[in-house]
Amino acid sequence: MTSFWSDSVHQLEPYVPGEQPKQADFIKLNSNESPFAPSPKVRQALQQALDTDLQKYPDPESEALRATIAQYYQLQADQVFVGNGSDEVLAHSFRALLQHPGRHILFPDITYSFYKVYAALYEVDYQTIPLGPDFSLELSPYLQANPQAVSAVIIANPNAPTGKALRLQQIEQLLQAQPNLLVIVDEAYVDFGAQSAASLVPRYDNLLVVQTLSKSRSLAGLRVGVALGQADLLQALVRVKNSFNSYPLDRLAQVAAQAAFEDETYFQQCRQQIISSRQYLSQALMELGFEVLPSQTNFVFVRHAEIEAAQIAAALRQRGILVRHFKQARIENFLRITIGLQVECQQLIQALQQILSEIDKTAN
Repeated sequence: MTSFWSDSVHQLEPYVPGEQPKQADFIKLNSNESPFAPSPKVRQALQQALDTDLQKYPDPESEALRATIAQYYQLQADQVFVGNGSDEVLAHSFRALLQHPGRHILFPDITYSFYKVYAALYEVDYQTIPLGPDFSLELSPYLQANPQAVSAVIIANPNAPTGKALRLQQIEQLLQAQPNLLVIVDEAYVDFGAQSAASLVPRYDNLLVVQTLSKSRSLAGLRVGVALGQADLLQALVRVKNSFNSYPLDRLAQVAAQAAFEDETYFQQCRQQIISSRQYLSQALMELGFEVLPSQTNFVFVRHAEIEAAQIAAALRQRGILVRHFKQARIENFLRITIGLQVECQQLIQALQQILSEIDKTAN
C-alpha cells in the first residue's frame, strides 16, 4: 500500500503527542493540559450554541472571536488570526511565511519538537542553536544572524520543555536588531509567569505572536489557536487558511473561546492556583533530590542526580501516574511534569517517595 504514498511522506518523522490513556484512572501529568474545567461561562455559551444553527457553517473569519481577542490585547481585529489550535497556526506560518529558497530559519536545539516536523513537511531549511549549559536561550547567535542567509527566528517563550523564558526587553532587542528577520514568538505557556510580546505587535512589522487556549484557558479539547501580528503579515496566513480549510473553527469552538477570554476572573484564579501548585511541587521535588529548572510554565523540568528518568517514569506509570520523558540528546535524563491539581501534586510526591525508597533499599 505504501507504493501510493507521495515520495516526501516516506521521509517524514511525525510529531509524537503525549500519551492519551484509555483508562480513566491515571493521574495525567504528561501533556500540559489544565487540571481545571473550562470557565462556567464557557459551559453556558456552549449550551446555548447547541440549540442554534449547528446545521449551518460557522463564520469562516471568526469575526466575533477575533474582535474579543483584539479588545483583550488592545489591538485591531485585523491584527488577530485564529486557527484550529496553535499547531495549525504554526503550520500555516511555516507555509505562508518561512518558505524562502536559499535562506533558512533558526530555533533552539531543545524546544518544541513540532518545529522540526513542520520544517520537514514544508521543506524549510533550518539550523538549531544550542541552549546554554543551564538551558537558557542565549540571544547572541540570533542577534548576529545574517539576513541574507536567515529568514526567520522561532522562539518558544517560555521554552518547552525547559520552562525558561526570555524577558520582554530581550524579545524587543531581537526585533530591533533584526528588522529584516521575521521573529515568531510561540507563547503557549506565557500566562504562567512570562511577559507576552502582544504589546509589541503595533510597533514591529516583523513580529508574529502565537498563542493557544489549550493551557491557561482549559480548552485543549476544542482546539483554538491565535496569531497576533500586523495586518499585512496575517494576510499571508489568511491566504493559506482559505486555500486549505475555510472553516477551521467550528461554532462551538468560537463561542467557547470568546467566553473564555471574557471571563478574566476565572482565568486569573486558575492561573494563580497553577503557579501556587508549581511552587509547592518544585520545592517538594528538590527536597527529594531532584534538580528543578526554574519554570514559568504549567510544568516543571526535572532530573534526579542518581536515578535515570526512564526508570522513574516507568515506576510512576505502574502507580497510575503519567509524566513525559524525552529520549533526546542533552535531556534524556529529564522528566517534564505537568502541574496538576494540588492533590495530584501531593500524590505524585508520595509516589516518588515510595519509588526512591524502594530503589535505595535495592541498592543497599
